[in-house]
Amino acid sequence: MASAKIFLIFLLAALIATPAAFAILVPTLVSTHISGLVFCSVNGNLDVINGLSPQVFPNASVQLRCGATNVISSTITNGSGAFSLAVNTFPLLNCNLVVATPLSTCNATLQSVGRLASSLRLVNITLGSGTGLIRVGLAPTGFILNLNIN
Repeated sequence: MASAKIFLIFLLAALIATPAAFAILVPTLVSTHISGLVFCSVNGNLDVINGLSPQVFPNASVQLRCGATNVISSTITNGSGAFSLAVNTFPLLNCNLVVATPLSTCNATLQSVGRLASSLRLVNITLGSGTGLIRVGLAPTGFILNLNIN
């Protein structure tokens, strides 16, 4: 019994001493799901033309970018402007959602320069019963036109 405790202490010490070993284990245990809506608006809240509720942005390419330009995953919004991404990358550091399709595609009177972008917010964390899988739910904080993104 004492040898089992000593073995566990050494194993724990080895994992703490080698973060790379832990990083290899984490992606197989965590599943990240990102979903949301994209609107045809520079700020996601108002239609800048009429001041009305914005239209959705169908068939728009949504990218999960980490760092300056590293695209981790991408998808296309459906006819209702909704999108969903599932990635096994964890943790998501310095990541944002970027709508790669120009805003002028959904409304010719809007900008063709820049892209809609949003940071991410935590929605929920669930544990899989019996599987050990952790599911992290994220959503956009709100898409806003960023003239510095291409």
